[in-house]
Amino acid sequence: MDTAHADDVKKTVRTYIFVFVALMGLTVITVAISYLHLSVTAAVTVALIVATVKASLVAMYFMHLVSERKAIYWTLALTAFFFILLMFLPIFTDQNSTRLFH
Repeated sequence: MDTAHADDVKKTVRTYIFVFVALMGLTVITVAISYLHLSVTAAVTVALIVATVKASLVAMYFMHLVSERKAIYWTLALTAFFFILLMFLPIFTDQNSTRLFH
């Protein structure tokens, strides 16, 4: 086995362990947030932020998007844009939603 190859494997394993620890930490944060008595809007906002960070870590490292070409990033950005649009669509179409902005 080549030493350079062994170093690459160690670096990759170290990265995966770091991502795993980060995901476990974010899971603990998610559980801790669930025990806080936040309003529904704040709870959903914080939960979506933590979930987005976790999903980004999984996509970037376990799905190997961190080393992909620009086309993959544009596809991912377009998907994220439409996801955000779909999340906010009920707010803008609901007749009772005007009370959220006043």
